[in-house]
Amino acid sequence: MSSESLATRGGTTSAQVRKDLSFFGSFGKRGLGYPVADLAGKLRDILGLNRRYRLAVVGAGKIGSALVRYRGFRQRGFDIVVMFDSDPAKVGGEVEGMPVRDAERIEDYLTADPVDMGVIVVPGDQAQRVADRLVGCGVKAILNFAPAPLAVPDDVALKNVNLALELEALSFALANR
Repeated sequence: MSSESLATRGGTTSAQVRKDLSFFGSFGKRGLGYPVADLAGKLRDILGLNRRYRLAVVGAGKIGSALVRYRGFRQRGFDIVVMFDSDPAKVGGEVEGMPVRDAERIEDYLTADPVDMGVIVVPGDQAQRVADRLVGCGVKAILNFAPAPLAVPDDVALKNVNLALELEALSFALANR
């Protein structure tokens, strides 16, 4: 595949594709392009997608339950292995065959059976406490759906998902066509 084809698919320029790829090493041959299978494998290595990741979801509400039900994560190497909640009505139940564990026992569970990533799907006023507890258990990557900013150490990767903000961005795009 040529850098021009990659650029068209990615919405950028062929020069930018070549520049970005050169940051990680030598790919392809001038005039011949990039062998697709080799490039895909190298990109998976660069992105850290050459292994499986274990995830804990904290919050068994509607969004948390929907995340557990979504099969696409497993297909991409992200295995949700445990779910926690603090609601006594949910603890002990199941979501898609996965038991909902008591959030008060996060440390016990994650010390015995560590995870790579945590997904926070709790009310905003609980999010920082959950993040602190996950970090205390050695979690180094957090996906935050809670409507609250989080403070984590520099060695912890944090990604915030704000669905309302994303809808506002789409609204802007529609209004300014």
